[in-house]
Amino acid sequence: MYAFYPIIVIGGIIGFFSVAFLIAYFCMKDKKEAIGFDRHMKDSVLIKRMLPFAKPHTVSLIVIFLFLLLSVGHDVLSPILVGAVEELIKEDFALKRLYLIVALYALSAVLSVVCTYVSRILLQKTGQRIISDVRERLFTHIESLSHNQLHHIPVGTLVTRVMNDTGAISRMFTNILTELCRDVFILVGVLCAMFALNAELTVITLCFLPFIVLFTLIFRKFTRRAHRRVKDGTTNINIFLSENLSGMKITQIFNREERKMREFEERNDALAKAKSEEILVFGIFRPLVYMLYLASVLCLFYFAGRGVIAPFTIMKTVVSAGTVVTFYLYIKKFFTPVQSLAEQFHRLQASFASAEKIFSILDIQPEVVDEEDAVDIDKIEGDIEFSHVTFGYVEGHDILKDVSFRIKAGQTAAFVGATGAGKTTILSLLCRNYDVDRGEIYIDGIPIKHIKMASLRRHMGQMLQDVFLFAGTIRSNITLREDFSDEEVMAACRYVNADGMIEKLEHGLDEEVRERGNNFSAGERQLLSFARTIIHKPDVMILDEATANIDTETEKLIQDSLSKMMNIGTMLIVAHRLSTIKSCDRIFVLSHGEIVEEGNHEELLKKHGRYYDLYKLQSHAEKLKKV
Repeated sequence: MYAFYPIIVIGGIIGFFSVAFLIAYFCMKDKKEAIGFDRHMKDSVLIKRMLPFAKPHTVSLIVIFLFLLLSVGHDVLSPILVGAVEELIKEDFALKRLYLIVALYALSAVLSVVCTYVSRILLQKTGQRIISDVRERLFTHIESLSHNQLHHIPVGTLVTRVMNDTGAISRMFTNILTELCRDVFILVGVLCAMFALNAELTVITLCFLPFIVLFTLIFRKFTRRAHRRVKDGTTNINIFLSENLSGMKITQIFNREERKMREFEERNDALAKAKSEEILVFGIFRPLVYMLYLASVLCLFYFAGRGVIAPFTIMKTVVSAGTVVTFYLYIKKFFTPVQSLAEQFHRLQASFASAEKIFSILDIQPEVVDEEDAVDIDKIEGDIEFSHVTFGYVEGHDILKDVSFRIKAGQTAAFVGATGAGKTTILSLLCRNYDVDRGEIYIDGIPIKHIKMASLRRHMGQMLQDVFLFAGTIRSNITLREDFSDEEVMAACRYVNADGMIEKLEHGLDEEVRERGNNFSAGERQLLSFARTIIHKPDVMILDEATANIDTETEKLIQDSLSKMMNIGTMLIVAHRLSTIKSCDRIFVLSHGEIVEEGNHEELLKKHGRYYDLYKLQSHAEKLKKV
């Protein structure tokens, strides 16, 4: 009985840790909501959903796994060869046999290195292709979301999903997958060799396997929670940076640098705390696996030593020194991949946490989609009709209320009214940035829902008050990377009076445009927006406060451009300056989501209604400015 005391002590220590972590596990399960288990997607579900991305590369992955299988040969054979040297020394020494063993050892090592190198290179290439597909799929899906959905998702969140989270999945395909498969192959090969060498010692070693599985299952919960918090913390910082870097001028103007710094420190400290928790979880898990390794080695030496001195009944055969050496090496090779699996498991949870975040975006169903029978249209005449249209951004709060009107092809129509009356909403609905709640919108007598969105928008040119220019050149911002010649670009610029501004620049069309076009004035950005619209030859043009916040000199150029563009096709204008819409064919006056007046400039003035009051008020204000 005394002979088993060391084993009892080892078992007691392992049992203590097992009970302690089981208690922690069940306590944590009872408090899922309190510790941030905001959503659950099983690992099997995540793997199943990621498999379609890997399916096109099945052949490459099979080749990679074959090379991985060959690469583990050295790990399986080397302990046997070392043990053979030990037996060779004890028996009749033969130099030729030693040369043969050394040659086999070297050959297996070289083969393992070559196969490992080839498998890693192939997997890196294949993994990058897979992640490229994931990133493109994610970006394409984001492009398909409606304006309303994009307004509810912070830009920083989307940036994190496309870049950080796909990067974590990339590591799964390029690094974790390689090591995981290699470790599994080594474990299987080592176990087979151990059973072939000595089944009794192998069974003793495998007694520690249930505890490895137990600790892995327990720490799976802790690790996943820690990774979720790290991902959430990273997302929060990206959201904060995206918003505050864009609004840095406001922060500086109102002297709020210290306040914003404190807010950033709070988010940064939260991320640091989440990282510390992640490190702590793994810092406990890895040593526990190492403890099991040491315990198995101690058991091997104890049973083997006792077996040599006085064989136990549990041991049917006396263990030789060569077998002990071989088994010691095998145990090390058994627990090394187990420890590596622990590390890969740690990283795998990070990848799964990122995959959850990515699929949470991919699971968002676009609100505005093409109908099954939607058609492409080659040409739009520009006859526009709103029939009893009701719409609200928030359910129960209508912005437009039973709005009906018609604009004939080629006419220029303007919408005026107070802020929030629904002017911009009408333009957004026409482009299907949103879908109406009730009613119907027609283009040339066709409901716009029966026209494919890409086809509908291709025939419309939108010029907004807040012009967005991409980082690049003037040419790339006008052409939007489509194939237009310099002559076509300059012709569009001359048409909208932007040529004079461009010709003054040192590099002309190749002049650099910095982020958001902040190296150009508001008027210059607007002229470039006009040129961008004209070069794509729209059938319907939409101007939403395009002349707001423009200096007098630039406004004259823009007004001349508008006069030219009115002859191209149907034009819809939203403007606060009523002096800019005098020549419009139709003017609609909106109030609280309803059309209260309509007609041309002269007709509306004669009515002495709301339009008349607005016009007189603005005329009086302009006279005071001149004084």
